[in-house]
Amino acid sequence: MDELATVQKGLGIHFNDPSLLRQALIHGSFSNENPTLAPVPNERLEFLGDAVLDLVVAARIYLDFPQFSEGEMTKLRAMLVRRDTLARVAKGIGLGNYLYLGKGEDTTGGRDKPANLAGAVEAVIGAVYLDQGLETTTVFIQRLLDTELAEAIARRTDANYKSELQELLQARQQQRPTYHLVEATGPEHDRMFTVEVRLGDTVLGRGSGRSKKTAETVAAQAILRQLQDDFTR
Repeated sequence: MDELATVQKGLGIHFNDPSLLRQALIHGSFSNENPTLAPVPNERLEFLGDAVLDLVVAARIYLDFPQFSEGEMTKLRAMLVRRDTLARVAKGIGLGNYLYLGKGEDTTGGRDKPANLAGAVEAVIGAVYLDQGLETTTVFIQRLLDTELAEAIARRTDANYKSELQELLQARQQQRPTYHLVEATGPEHDRMFTVEVRLGDTVLGRGSGRSKKTAETVAAQAILRQLQDDFTR
């Protein structure tokens, strides 16, 4: 399997025009050293992808969090589209392994530099948009950022979802929920924890995060939303 096919598999996207994906992975240093092979770096695609990312994330926040003020939406969007977040997403899918870098950039750790990784994510988003349109790109972005969104909400919210869930279940079922770690994956520096919430022997739901506390909060929030939806039907 060639490199572009491997990248497409990792992204979960099959490009109609794989040359767009290749261009998205070309760093300026590679173009400088190989002007005939790659005269155009990924900067234009990065520009486009940045705009599409902002739109999709803003729309998702607007629709999912009607209680948020403009200021709250702006802060949450900034957390999701900032360089460190995108670099973390890129590392999660191994995108740095497939960047076309100049020799100097490669030997100085260019595959792990947050600026290079974040730029590549934005460029890939731009490439997906040109290749398959906004609808597919929206699904692609949401899949990439779902975990980051859950983490950001868990960090930003002032509500204590665990306490709220406990109060609700005690009122309805006269029982307290319990939290159980069911999985911890990834290297030590980038662990992902999955927690299961149970009421007696019944599993209410799961949540994942980069700490046990975040995973518990994410799980409690999701279960609360489901219980509240069921109650209002």
